[in-house]
Amino acid sequence: MAEEVVLMKGNEAIAHAAIRCGADGYFGYPITPQSEVLETLAELKPWETTGMVVLQAESEVASINMVYGGAGSGKMVMTSSSSPGVSLMQEGVSYLAGAELPCLIVNVMRGGPGLGTIQPSQADYFQTTKGGGHGDYRLITLAPASVQEMADFVGLAFDLAFKYRNPTIILADGVIGQMMEKVVLPPQKPRRTEEEIIAQCPWATTGRTKGRKPNIITSLELKPEAMEVNNLRFQAKYKAIEENEVRFEEINCDDADYLLVAFGSMARIGQKAMELAREEGIRVGMLRPITLWPFPSEAIARLAPRMKGILVPELNAGQMVEDVRLAVNGQIRVEHFGRLGGIVPDPDEIVTALKEKLCK
Repeated sequence: MAEEVVLMKGNEAIAHAAIRCGADGYFGYPITPQSEVLETLAELKPWETTGMVVLQAESEVASINMVYGGAGSGKMVMTSSSSPGVSLMQEGVSYLAGAELPCLIVNVMRGGPGLGTIQPSQADYFQTTKGGGHGDYRLITLAPASVQEMADFVGLAFDLAFKYRNPTIILADGVIGQMMEKVVLPPQKPRRTEEEIIAQCPWATTGRTKGRKPNIITSLELKPEAMEVNNLRFQAKYKAIEENEVRFEEINCDDADYLLVAFGSMARIGQKAMELAREEGIRVGMLRPITLWPFPSEAIARLAPRMKGILVPELNAGQMVEDVRLAVNGQIRVEHFGRLGGIVPDPDEIVTALKEKLCK
């Protein structure tokens, strides 16, 4: 069967991939620059073809709690929003993590703080990778750098969510959500039957208990000793994720004197900057984290002794750069280059920053 290649926005790719991956439900609320996710699902009407529920909730708070309910019954459910909307979801995200419920959250970042701007940003890195809600929890975080990865990461995110019973998030910026590229969509998968859900998710509350007490989905534990046991189990799970699910891409690192570490749209711009620098005789390589959590700390630490310095270009005031500095542990100099307010830099600006900050 020939591959199906289409031209679409990153947000549209999310919607198409969700249907094709067999998602059971989407609950969301429109906000720029990710509104096309909900709009595309409404246009495609998957409830008529696959049975997928698509519902525009009255708010982001309502949508994340609908996700909680769907996830508690073992369904493949998701939501999407942008930065201010994701802030409103944080209590529900913490509850999902505490109840160990699998789900997918898509955040197409815009500038802040506050209502900010509708232009691209990467300033939700802290909120996502450190856990924006209360408590000791982590989110598996995938950072796409292309429309193709927007489509590919939907299935991967659901797989990881169910493997570890943990919320996952696709953390994209407005550039990736709005840009148009060719994409190969995944094949259509059938939605799971109730029997398959019961077999795969014995922890879920499905209404079919077969003579046993129904499962209770909750993140509440009144006894401190029992809550500590829960948290220790969570931490063991997070350690397993860190050991098994780190993903990254290395480009031209074998002979590099300097290293760029960038994610999302800045990785695309950084790759061009790397090429321009090499044309000038500056040997630059790049490491692109694909999982922002778990973060590729060991890979960066491995490369650090061979480098004269590391530059971290981001669309923020300096967030991922802190994890890079922790990874190198003072071995070499790590500098940050950022643009704010929704301004996306040219590759030349990164080359200039590299020269000024590291090559003097």
